[in-house]
Amino acid sequence: MLLCLVVFSLPVFAQDVPEALRPPKGAPIALVVFEDLQCPQCGRTAPLLVQASRTYKIPLVQHDFPLPMHNWSFDAAVVARYFDTHSKEIGNAFRDSVFAHQMEINPQNLRGFADKFASDHKIGLPFVVDPAGKLAGLVRADKELGVSLHIEHTPTIWIVSNKRNGKPYVEVTDTKELYVMIDAMKKE
Repeated sequence: MLLCLVVFSLPVFAQDVPEALRPPKGAPIALVVFEDLQCPQCGRTAPLLVQASRTYKIPLVQHDFPLPMHNWSFDAAVVARYFDTHSKEIGNAFRDSVFAHQMEINPQNLRGFADKFASDHKIGLPFVVDPAGKLAGLVRADKELGVSLHIEHTPTIWIVSNKRNGKPYVEVTDTKELYVMIDAMKKE
């Protein structure tokens, strides 16, 4: 029930929609997800979101939302941001790899996991990944954005559109309904 209250507390008029709940410029529809790299449900959902993005040829916009009870998710998000500096595709490949290997990763071997990923992709991973704290700042900014949207769980998934009438975004609470919900949003 609390989830319904959270959804209804967000703006409902198109002109009031937060920028985070709009598709990227030029896209009529997109998937937006706030995720935690250590969250098991995020790991199960990630491949479905990637596949839906490919199937519908719509952007998948990923935001970091590391949860306090997960002891390596923030550091993994910072490393993912480092790989984003090489290309968004490499950053997303790292995220996918983390999700696929969540059960094997812990605070002690995260660095080794990242080193192997970097080596496999012929990328140098510096000893100190984020010396100025800029990448950590980006992760914190995503988390703050999620808090401003009243996110309380991961993954939080929205289908967003650039339409001006009706509801320009809808939260996906049951991933079994994802494709049906995308189809409905496309028809509106």
